[in-house]
Amino acid sequence: MSHLYKLIYPLIRPLDPELAHNLTVKALQSGLAGLAFNERDTDSPVLRTRVFGLDFKNPVGLAAGFDKHAQMPDAILKLGFGFTEAGTVTPLAQPGNPKPRLFRLTEDRAVINRFGFNSQGLAPFCKRLEKRKANPEKAPGIFGANLGANKESQDRIQDYVTGLETLNGFADYFTINVSSPNTPGLRGLQDKAELVDLIDRLKSVGTRAPLLLKIAPDVSDGELEEICETVVEKEMDGLIISNTTLARPENLKSAHASETGGLSGAPLFDLSTERLGRAYKLTGGKIPLIGVGGISSGREAYSKILNGASLVQLYSAMVFEGPALVQKVKSELRLCLKADGFSNVAEAVGQMVK
Repeated sequence: MSHLYKLIYPLIRPLDPELAHNLTVKALQSGLAGLAFNERDTDSPVLRTRVFGLDFKNPVGLAAGFDKHAQMPDAILKLGFGFTEAGTVTPLAQPGNPKPRLFRLTEDRAVINRFGFNSQGLAPFCKRLEKRKANPEKAPGIFGANLGANKESQDRIQDYVTGLETLNGFADYFTINVSSPNTPGLRGLQDKAELVDLIDRLKSVGTRAPLLLKIAPDVSDGELEEICETVVEKEMDGLIISNTTLARPENLKSAHASETGGLSGAPLFDLSTERLGRAYKLTGGKIPLIGVGGISSGREAYSKILNGASLVQLYSAMVFEGPALVQKVKSELRLCLKADGFSNVAEAVGQMVK
């Protein structure tokens, strides 16, 4: 699979990034992932972990944004991920922001996007998951659904409730995405009063699946403290830290660095990891955290775990390194854990947080 990607990448690199992404989706849907999959391959027992009541064969997941419409969760799991997250899905179909809206910052190993929750809506998303649920040959691994609100919605909290009600029973966990920078006003749902209302209304649905909140890395220390206090108080099942950032480090080199949107990839690593460690300290390790932002190696995944992440997700680095990155990250992570004397992922969680 890695050799194949090395042959294909020079051909897709000159293409518009969104077109290249869509071609990748079609390739995976056509069965390309099967070339990388060996049923005899198993992850090291060191990588197995149990988080919010679910058993993960390894802690490395694909973040939301790649499989926006739940078109290929099993193809993604066959690449070696322990879990995958589809979405963001909104109740009604919407086109998102005008193109171009996806930019590669190759020199910075980064990506800027301003998609704005482009979504086919809940109906086709749910239909695909109904079909998947009935498939006894679906790939092993955990599947999560990332929920969002429509741009023109008059009651955004109700949009999340509608998403949860519609997809209840079709996902192993749900992520409540209130942190995209590309939908005006959405991040306001991270404010305490709005967040309390959101969680209360979601809890009223009565799903058995874990509910996770995905937050921005750009929140202030005080805002992060309020968020952590609220999710612990309201007994949310987990936090995902973090979404993309509106910040622009001064050392960015790419010509696209000034584009509007959320920045992800290598430049996000330090900020998201600092926010992760602070959230772990603020929550006292009482709820599981998923660390996201800038991971391109097993050493970086390990750093997230030491800073409080029970699980990690990656995405942007795949743009530059291809699907072979998954096995690389897992292999390096296993060596890191063993080198420090940890017999499993859970033992290492939060060990760097003072």
